Amino acid sequence: MSARPRSPRFATQAIHAGAAPDPATGARAQPIYFTNGFVFDSTEQAADIFAMRRTGFSYSRGSNPTVAALERRVAALEGAKAAVAVSSGQSAVLLVLMTLMKSGDAYVASPRLFGGSLGLMRRLDGRYDLKPQFAGGLSPEDFEAAITPETRAIVCESIVNPCATVMDLEGIAAVARRHGLPLVVDNTLASPALIRPIEHGADIVVHSTSKFLGGSGQTIGGVICDAGSFDWTKAGHYNLITEPWPDYDGLVVSERFPEISFAVACRLFGLRDLGPGLSPMNAFLTLTGIETLPLRMQRHCANARAVAAYLKDHPKVAWVSYPGLPGQAGEELAARYVPQGPGSIFTFALKAGEPAALTFITSLELISHLVNIGEIKSLAIHPATTTHRQLSAEEKSAACVGPETVRLSVGLENVEDLIADIEQALDRVD
Repeated sequence: MSARPRSPRFATQAIHAGAAPDPATGARAQPIYFTNGFVFDSTEQAADIFAMRRTGFSYSRGSNPTVAALERRVAALEGAKAAVAVSSGQSAVLLVLMTLMKSGDAYVASPRLFGGSLGLMRRLDGRYDLKPQFAGGLSPEDFEAAITPETRAIVCESIVNPCATVMDLEGIAAVARRHGLPLVVDNTLASPALIRPIEHGADIVVHSTSKFLGGSGQTIGGVICDAGSFDWTKAGHYNLITEPWPDYDGLVVSERFPEISFAVACRLFGLRDLGPGLSPMNAFLTLTGIETLPLRMQRHCANARAVAAYLKDHPKVAWVSYPGLPGQAGEELAARYVPQGPGSIFTFALKAGEPAALTFITSLELISHLVNIGEIKSLAIHPATTTHRQLSAEEKSAACVGPETVRLSVGLENVEDLIADIEQALDRVD
């Protein structure tokens, strides 16, 4: 009796999922399809593709074979039913919120999020009346307390940017299920190599592929993953998913595509209407980056832990926010969700305040002063005056991004060289 077929393990999927040798040429690498449009076999095929009666490629803004390979790979790594790749992580968050909600709707959001996400949420509130209801804290109880009859979703990060707090995804997912709400998780800082939010109850997962998935700091991109787990018809508040589209011959997405309803709605509204499609070159580079994701994340976590431990014991450092260290706040959740380590992004504070933080950053020689994260190169930034500058002083303090704070994105260099660079920069701090 033959053994039951087994799904490939994570590292194998990172290399192979979503792509195959090109049938026309035998090329082993994923081809880059630099074309705006695709020739139809017939007028009937063209009409069917545009009416969503048949799958196929028509115009690269909505779908492209190279981009589709990336979508399949990320969906496989996240355990999702489908994925939609877009031009940036910010676009991914935007499309999720606008696909889920219409003016007057609300959603519960974590009070600690990437500064760009917070800025987008406030702008959407002021201009389009999509209301963020910020939870009072990070516990599941805090999220539940913020829910109102207008709430249509819950939004959080798996690992918080930039303080590295690991969220209780299972607890928050249980709250979402009790209230019939989809849980949206930004998994950028963890990547599926560390956390697969769908396994913990998430319904939608988003990434900025510009970070760990790509890894090289060469491309901008984003992706939205649909777990296929949420019952949109039962909830009844999501008109793009459960009500007819007049311009698609009365198509009801939840009826035609019951297992990938949200992904299809995102593609129709997000890519066909709004248009932030991903370049096939960026998709190709991201696919290449993902091939080494499991190996990179191991080294990222090991280096970050060593650097954080060094900083924690330094006399000029007031505190370090990295729950992978013993005795740190959030250590229990980090051990539960990310035993490999809570990523490589964290903050620390200088005892001498903002002047010391700025001096430290400008004194670094190996570590680059750069706003991105998740690259193979180590990076540093002063979030209070850059990524999180729009927050109030109280909000910055609560998010561990006060004026005395530095954010590090620890890369793949030899950790001894990183610590030596940090040491010489700290020597220049009063």
